[in-house]
Amino acid sequence: MGYEESKNEAIPPWKRYVLTITEAAEYYHIGEKKLRSIADENLNSDFIIMNGNRVLFKRRQFETFLDNATCI
Repeated sequence: MGYEESKNEAIPPWKRYVLTITEAAEYYHIGEKKLRSIADENLNSDFIIMNGNRVLFKRRQFETFLDNATCI
């Protein structure tokens, strides 16, 4: 399998380690504005990674956060 072939095979969101705001919004059915708000309020949490100015959500840790949340 060459580089071009592997480039076209996207990893599904449920197998990814991190999700961007847009990917997380689509995957969890939570609005991007709300996800940005959650990220801003939890910058030091274990489910947020900052890549420059890009917010990334660690999928499994964010799911644990959501499981324990009573409202978002």
